[in-house]
Amino acid sequence: MLLAKAIKAALLAGEEILDVYNDPGFNIELKPDDSPLTEADKRSNDIIVSLLSKTAIPVISEEGTKLVSYSERAAWKQCWMVDPLDGTKEFIKRNGEFTVNIALIADGVPVLGVIYVPVSRELYYGITKEGKAWKVIVGHAGIPVEQLMEQAEPLKRPVTEQTKIKVVGSRSHMSQETMDFIRELEKEYDEVEMVSKGSSLKFCLVAEGKADIYPRFAPTMEWDTAAGQAICEAAGFKVTIRDSGKRMSYNKEDLLNPFFLVSR
Repeated sequence: MLLAKAIKAALLAGEEILDVYNDPGFNIELKPDDSPLTEADKRSNDIIVSLLSKTAIPVISEEGTKLVSYSERAAWKQCWMVDPLDGTKEFIKRNGEFTVNIALIADGVPVLGVIYVPVSRELYYGITKEGKAWKVIVGHAGIPVEQLMEQAEPLKRPVTEQTKIKVVGSRSHMSQETMDFIRELEKEYDEVEMVSKGSSLKFCLVAEGKADIYPRFAPTMEWDTAAGQAICEAAGFKVTIRDSGKRMSYNKEDLLNPFFLVSR
């Protein structure tokens, strides 16, 4: 079962990440784009790629050594989209707001997604075709995946007052366009509450009903969003491109996402 394999990979990667996180002397490097890279990113990537490669489905990872050319990727019917440590800046700040993101892409859209939060041991996952998403707290690293999935609780989209809206935004990347969007919401709703979170936890807050909308009007890559989109769509939300209103797609020639909106 591909979902179970993705969950196992995320959990094992989470243990590798925590091993580095609990070492006060971990090293920080800078990638060519000046974004940070730690030993946790590398170790998480290695274990995920090792496990998912056994499925014979190609893997696109943020920390992959070399991205396959689009001429080859365009022929793929399926691929894994992986961010082995989403929220490296939050990891470095030691605020716990970082995740492991794994999604399966089929014909350009996410069909299942897994997000694991190593510090809080929260596991979110969803299957878009079934329209179902779940959350479970991982009691210990060695618990069998099948047993863990039996303990998971379904995420149900809550019904909230239309006069109030809760907006989730980035902990580290709040843009002026996002602030302008929030000001427009303030004209429409009696009360607009702002919540800040790092990494793909913003998708998780929407999926479990702790936020109503997530505007992302700043750069993201496909591996940042694929798992979150799968979970939110499985929970009954939409992830759409801001300018066109179309569903976000994946394994594009350019893996940079357009600005998007997660909403009801």
